[in-house]
Amino acid sequence: MTTTRTKLELTWIGKENRPRLEPRILIEEPERSHHAARRVTDGDRFDNLLIHGDNLLALKALEQEFTGKVKCIFIDPPYNTGSAFAHYDDGVEHSLWLSLMRDRIELLRRLLSPSGSLWITVDDNEAHYLKVMADEVFGRENFVANAIWQKKYTVANDAKWLSENHDHVLVYALDKATWRPRRLERSAEMDDRYRNPDGHAKGPWKATPLYAKRSGSEKEQAFSFRFKNGVVWSPPRGTSPRFPEAALREMDKNDEIWFGSDGTAAPSRKTFLGQLKVAGPPAPTVWLHGDAGNNHQARDEVKAFNEADPFATPKPEKLLKRVLDLATQPGDLVLDSFAGSGTTGAVAHKMGRRWIMVELGEHCHTHIVPRLKKVIDGEDPGGVTEAVDWKGGGGFRYYRLAPSLLEKDAWGNWVVSKQYNPAMLAEAMCKHEGFRYEPSATVYWQHGRSTERDSIYVTTQTLTREQLVALSEEVGPDRSLLVCCGAFRAKADAFPNLTLKKIPNAVLNRCEWGRDDYSLSVGRLDPEHEEAAPEPAAAPAKGAAAPPPAKRPKPRLPAQSLPLFGGGKEGDR
Repeated sequence: MTTTRTKLELTWIGKENRPRLEPRILIEEPERSHHAARRVTDGDRFDNLLIHGDNLLALKALEQEFTGKVKCIFIDPPYNTGSAFAHYDDGVEHSLWLSLMRDRIELLRRLLSPSGSLWITVDDNEAHYLKVMADEVFGRENFVANAIWQKKYTVANDAKWLSENHDHVLVYALDKATWRPRRLERSAEMDDRYRNPDGHAKGPWKATPLYAKRSGSEKEQAFSFRFKNGVVWSPPRGTSPRFPEAALREMDKNDEIWFGSDGTAAPSRKTFLGQLKVAGPPAPTVWLHGDAGNNHQARDEVKAFNEADPFATPKPEKLLKRVLDLATQPGDLVLDSFAGSGTTGAVAHKMGRRWIMVELGEHCHTHIVPRLKKVIDGEDPGGVTEAVDWKGGGGFRYYRLAPSLLEKDAWGNWVVSKQYNPAMLAEAMCKHEGFRYEPSATVYWQHGRSTERDSIYVTTQTLTREQLVALSEEVGPDRSLLVCCGAFRAKADAFPNLTLKKIPNAVLNRCEWGRDDYSLSVGRLDPEHEEAAPEPAAAPAKGAAAPPPAKRPKPRLPAQSLPLFGGGKEGDR
């Protein structure tokens, strides 16, 4: 008799709605980028990326170049505490939040390297729903742990129910079967447990048992050993000897067995501090604030670079250090697509990791950029600076998302945006068609490559048959060329080594054009009205209140953009 395993799925309103994301290009703004005046160490990193823009579009923009390359992703998304959704008390905000997270986690998973891991901080409002949804994306077998972080060390005496002191850190590996976290660093407290009361030549040691718990399948066997002092030892009932006779004899010969200060205790092994092969213990799943920081420390750290507006709910640098200690080594690539006040990038930079951060809010400029400049210039003495012996160095490049490739003209036709110059258009078409943007300095028709023999040429010109004949002859029979142009005066299959496509027709139906904001949009939850829904409203200016949503009968929902980083209580960032 065979049994069928049922796959359990989490269902919510609007789950079936999927965004058709435009793969935007990134535009550097050198005046916002920052690099140290000189190299401080050989490990300085200058290729870090700070991206300003909608994080879902930014992740799509990163997909082509960084798929399979990110070692560790840490995200601290909005916690959905309810304040961003005050006008919807019927559970709609829960569905919106799950859709927001699902779309992003799917993209994040694709960016992870084979040995990569994802770490998500979240509170009790959504932790358990998020766990089930992330199980669907990663596979339940790749869930590693739910670490509990003590974000507060005081008790709220005015708590109505229980005083909330913790957040969750959900950990997923791309492949748990092969992924292993690093060990924690040894602390001075751990080393202090090793003594040398007998003045042994190998230095400090700690007494450890000579036996181990017997496995369920292991049969009990009689075992005894006589030490040179005449003591006869057998492992306790239900255990087995940890070492064979030959090893016990060698340890006994070298005075590596301890019988207590008066020689009457049960024998144990002297485990020497100098012979330990591991860096430290495995991480527990309860992270006390003394080891991983707390909210109060985090706010103090942020005040160091923006005292006037210290950012209400950052994460402490010690928390990020704990994550990066476990998940990465120097030189690994770290990503945070909900950058907030920039803690992830600051800590990754100090620890010699490469990093990418994405942030849509204006605090990208008021908090993150000033913070990173202080880190790079060696002017940030707080956080983990002393613990990792940070002296400054390295740098980052600032990018913004390019505008949408297509826009409507005065007659409602989709055309290439006027904001795109020829180089931007060529790079965008490379991304749409799956080519690496590598413009040749000598061959005018080579704007990108997919292989050594397959290239792409992008132009807004109308190519005549004579021009195409000359182009085909120049490409030759052993190479192929994708030609993306405004129009062409020949049959599409007239040249065996050329593939001809018109711009913008070639990409017109692939994406949602002209949409710059994938914040929470209530209107998109109603499939019956999805096409008729108006364009998302512009995000409110900093300090301005979002307009109230219209009254609506159930189940139809009005279109209303909700800020991705709407207000919340402590722990949102």
